[in-house]
Amino acid sequence: MNAIRKFCNWYFSRKALPYWCILMLDCAIVFISGLFVYYLQHGGLELAQQFWQVAVGLCLCLMVYVAAFFIFHTYHGVMRYSSFVDLHRVAYSTALAGIGVFVLHQIVEYTPLAHYLFVPNFESSILLFIVATMLMWCLRVVVKTMHDLSRGDSSIQKVFVYGCMQGGIALAKSIRNEYPQRYRLRGFISDDKSLNGSWLLGEQVYFDDDSVVAVMRKYRVSALLVSPMQREKFVTRTSLIDALIRSDIKILVLPTETEEWDGKTDISHRQLREVEIEDLLPRDKIEVDMEAIGRMLTGKRILITGAAGSIGSEMARQVAKFGPADLILIDQAETPMHDVRLFMARNHPGLHVETIVTGIGKEARMERIFARYKPEYVFHAAAYKHVPMMEDNPAEAVLNNVYGTRVIADLAVKYGTRKFVMISTDKAVNPTNVMGCSKRICEIYCQALNNSQWEEAQRTGRRTTQFVTTRFGNVLGSNGSVIPIFKEQIKRGGPVTVTHKDIIRYFMLIPEACRLVLQAGTMGHGGEIYVFDMGKPVRIADLAQRMIDLSGARNVQIQYTGLRDGEKLYEELLNDAEQTKPTKHPKIMVAQVRECPYELALRNEMELYDLAINGDDMDIVRKMKAIVPEYKSRHSKYEALDHETVTQ
Repeated sequence: MNAIRKFCNWYFSRKALPYWCILMLDCAIVFISGLFVYYLQHGGLELAQQFWQVAVGLCLCLMVYVAAFFIFHTYHGVMRYSSFVDLHRVAYSTALAGIGVFVLHQIVEYTPLAHYLFVPNFESSILLFIVATMLMWCLRVVVKTMHDLSRGDSSIQKVFVYGCMQGGIALAKSIRNEYPQRYRLRGFISDDKSLNGSWLLGEQVYFDDDSVVAVMRKYRVSALLVSPMQREKFVTRTSLIDALIRSDIKILVLPTETEEWDGKTDISHRQLREVEIEDLLPRDKIEVDMEAIGRMLTGKRILITGAAGSIGSEMARQVAKFGPADLILIDQAETPMHDVRLFMARNHPGLHVETIVTGIGKEARMERIFARYKPEYVFHAAAYKHVPMMEDNPAEAVLNNVYGTRVIADLAVKYGTRKFVMISTDKAVNPTNVMGCSKRICEIYCQALNNSQWEEAQRTGRRTTQFVTTRFGNVLGSNGSVIPIFKEQIKRGGPVTVTHKDIIRYFMLIPEACRLVLQAGTMGHGGEIYVFDMGKPVRIADLAQRMIDLSGARNVQIQYTGLRDGEKLYEELLNDAEQTKPTKHPKIMVAQVRECPYELALRNEMELYDLAINGDDMDIVRKMKAIVPEYKSRHSKYEALDHETVTQ
């Protein structure tokens, strides 16, 4: 065994066998097969007596076989990586050669050469085809098996596939066909109990329960590959996931964009990646009407504010796919905008993209931009969003979030924008902090402006700008969200800081949230505040613990620091007085909210702006509470204002 292993290590450490060597080996197999066939038909004594006639005849036959090998390129494959495709090519070439040899026999029979050489007849040609094909197959299978055995323990990971039938089998075939081979299949996991104990592709199927992890440990399985078609089912199996993590078995998934995989086409092993916390949060698949979005955006002039942020940049990426006539991107963060600019130049070189560094509150600058480009659709994602920062800087929350939104909204009306989509937040519902209240004031103004425009349109018949607002909760991986913060804390060895053991939040993936924003943009006729179904809330402490387990880090503790200024244990998407109406999209609802006359909304904003320029923090927040009576501060110095008699 040691000698065999040494030979394998010597051979497989070298480069691939040259093509001419493979061709010579195949020719040798054909020659030996011909001698064997003659021996079977005529016996050993006659073979010895007629050896040279047989040998010369087989050499003539080899010319036919070599021509067939060239036609089907049987010698081009690397034998250690042979696949069924290579075996098919061998069979096709030997079958064609068999026909050619029989034709050659018929020609030779009518020449004087028939007495001096042996060319297989019809029966002999069939036997030669069978024997030569089997030996050539065996050579490739043996070489491949020796390679797998000699390299398997160190270079190939043993894996299970989660999911059977079409999706799982296609994934298993894909990894088997990848070269160099990275994974060795050892079993399947299925939620169909009737398949338990059956065999697929030579491997056993196990029922989806937690005991399967013990089987995986027995076979020294290092990873579980999740079929994209079973991903939604898998993320609900929290006990199985926890058992895998405890056993140090990696969970490998495919990127989000492959969720539309048809289950048939091959998937490169390079697409598989280790699971991240975002992949394990239970969520329903979100479908959107891509055709409707395309009709709205293709060939149009689109302006996106906050385009350097996590939401705005993803909006830009998704909008760019629809081929707008002009894509105007605005943000005041220079370096992230430069990154967006490079991305667009690299991925959409034929698209006209303007990346403009400026703040939305600079009215004169924004006026020039609107006058030049006259955007048909505006997606307003620019906002200061960090709760503690805005709690300490309410004037900036007003100047950027509130005043900046009014500047953009008024310019959209002035320059004939068809639709204005504002991205709001669940923190605007029953706000407990300055940031959430500032976004609620933006909602009030946009809705009031829309209603005022509609009334004017009824009188004049002029087309108006439609204002649509979208609300959703936290997006996974966005700038400043808990997941990147937790990752950094785990990398440093902890502790992972959570404000409260019972705090919960709704989460959605950034691409999903942006697709819903685009869908809402196609549905809205003006004045709607759309609420997204965010799925089930997630307990932040559980999220932190799962991230610690996934990282493989040891002795990382969770530390509870107490609620921050303005923070509440749970976020709401509607307040108590609001109702919702369904839409044609199951994930999008329309909120029935308290409305405000435009004149009052404008006057409130102008007074709030003056306070932001000249007043102190208490005066600013006092006015905000007057505009939004449901705004009640939590864990904040502004709680004192809630005890005052607030009149509007």
